Amino acid sequence: MAIAAALMLWTLAALPAVAQTGPAYVIDGDTIDVAGTRIRLWGMDAPESGQMCGRLGAIYACGQEATAHLRALMAGAEVACQPRVKDRYGRAVAVCRVGLVDVGAAMVRDGWAFAFVRYSADYIAEQQEARLAARGMWAGTFTFPWEWRATRKPEL
Repeated sequence: MAIAAALMLWTLAALPAVAQTGPAYVIDGDTIDVAGTRIRLWGMDAPESGQMCGRLGAIYACGQEATAHLRALMAGAEVACQPRVKDRYGRAVAVCRVGLVDVGAAMVRDGWAFAFVRYSADYIAEQQEARLAARGMWAGTFTFPWEWRATRKPEL
């Protein structure tokens, strides 16, 4: 237990306190780049770029729509990110805001991402709101991103 706590403190100490350098470049629906630092948005998971979903009897590129929605939320504004941890790929996992808007919460509330309850319970209420209002992907059929990734072969 003490080793785990020490490791967590070391990981947090290695993260910058705040990355605030202007507009973010959107990589996909849950990943951005701020001044050359790759950041994974905290507490949510968006469909992968190649992921497809169903709506009104048709298939659509929900991963691309999620990415476009995140771009619209960012809209060239200054982004301030507060890192929480680093992921297994070495990316900072952070709560990022545009002004007072938590963009992760907005993505989940708008139905273009899901609360990633495996790691955080932060956006469960936003997900329930999106589901009840049939927003975004909740208006059709989808596979949760973590389930979709589990069906894919790892690239060599």
